[in-house]
Amino acid sequence: MAEGHLSLTINQIADELNSEECKTLFYLCGNLDKCSSNEDVKDMLKALLKSGQVDHQFLLLELTYRIKRFDILKRVLMTNRKEVESILGRKCFISDYRVLMADVSEELGKEDVRSFIFLLSDTLPRMRLEKAKSFLDVIVELEKVDMVSHENLDLIEQCLRGIHRIDLAKKINVFQRKGAKSTADLQIEREKRQCFRPSPEASSSQAVPQTVFQKSSTAHAPEKIKTGVPETGMQYSQQLEDVYRMQTDPRGICLIIDCVGNDGDMLHETFTKLRFKVILYKWLSLNDTLAFLKETARMTDHQRLDCFVCCIISRGTATGMLGTETQGPGLLFDNIRQLFTPEHCPGLLGKPKLFFIQNYVLSEPVPYYDDSDDIEADMPVVVHRVESIPTEADLFWSYCETEAGHLEKVHHSSVYFQALSAGLIKGQKRKMDLIDVHTEVNGMIYDHNQRNPTNKYCISLRFTLRKNFILS
Repeated sequence: MAEGHLSLTINQIADELNSEECKTLFYLCGNLDKCSSNEDVKDMLKALLKSGQVDHQFLLLELTYRIKRFDILKRVLMTNRKEVESILGRKCFISDYRVLMADVSEELGKEDVRSFIFLLSDTLPRMRLEKAKSFLDVIVELEKVDMVSHENLDLIEQCLRGIHRIDLAKKINVFQRKGAKSTADLQIEREKRQCFRPSPEASSSQAVPQTVFQKSSTAHAPEKIKTGVPETGMQYSQQLEDVYRMQTDPRGICLIIDCVGNDGDMLHETFTKLRFKVILYKWLSLNDTLAFLKETARMTDHQRLDCFVCCIISRGTATGMLGTETQGPGLLFDNIRQLFTPEHCPGLLGKPKLFFIQNYVLSEPVPYYDDSDDIEADMPVVVHRVESIPTEADLFWSYCETEAGHLEKVHHSSVYFQALSAGLIKGQKRKMDLIDVHTEVNGMIYDHNQRNPTNKYCISLRFTLRKNFILS
């Protein structure tokens, strides 16, 4: 094909593509730079073909076929789907790995992508995830920091299982078992990398540590499917078709500590509807907060009930609460959690313990209250997005932070707790697993942040539930 004719053909193909097809085509060619227009596609294809390392006759046919634009195959390239499939049976330019990622991207809906991004919220920096609008956007960011490649798809498989897309996780698993790529594919991938300069962002990025999984402390547990949330230092083991017992009436105690006076009443109403025995305290100091927490942990009712819920609304920093105080010392969230471990609250052994935290973060750092005489610190502090969470079984830790300045607004109410209340009520009616409920809550927070970029909420989930949690 003459150079002038080739350039015209590239222009005709590129002008037919929408923005998502342009991004997919960029990715299939191994280019991790941002694609913002049809002109980017034209420049990229012309540069790639001009290098002489690939055959334009096959490249344009395969690319058009992979993005499923069979109309372009017919009108511009004068061929059809069957003929291209016959050619691809003998020779391919694009690696099987990139084709697989593009296929998975096409299979994921909008809610799936949101859930997938949510599971990576502790793995990639927030600024990288905010740029991601599609599955391929996320894959590009993970490739840049060398967390995902044709030889390493464990993280993708785990996250797909985490959002309950087992069908796609199996595809990833089959691909990995087959050895992923042939030697020829690897050579092609190396040649393609030489055709493009790495983006400044990619070259300056520091590698993110590999995911670390910790084993559940539960003894004699049956075989389970194990998946994990990256960079939290935890795993959850979810036994298929196994649900926590939830038959007592009330289901359990729900302790609500509202130190800002905004959403305690709403939560009281929500958990009453969910058939919990609700205990609400408002405007507590740190000393009173700790006293009531200890009192609740010592209650004998835990022995006969099936669950425990703790909701906290307070000013604080990323690792602890301040209560009604305006300055330190603060109380570590980790110490609060430890009060309800089986060691300190035997009545909750083997039972789900749910924590929902709305933290209004102050910009000024404060010291923390040292309660080591009464609470034995047996693991690292729970630091949002930094440290590992507890490895004890049956914990569900949902943490949300936003700026303390929002409390100055008249009639302020936490978007997080509004979404959570609505999600829990809906989840009970539809018999949804708690993790699925929280995924929808995360979607609502995501939508809010998109509409209100100056009023963002940052939500994080860590859990060690061994079974499904369903409020039927």
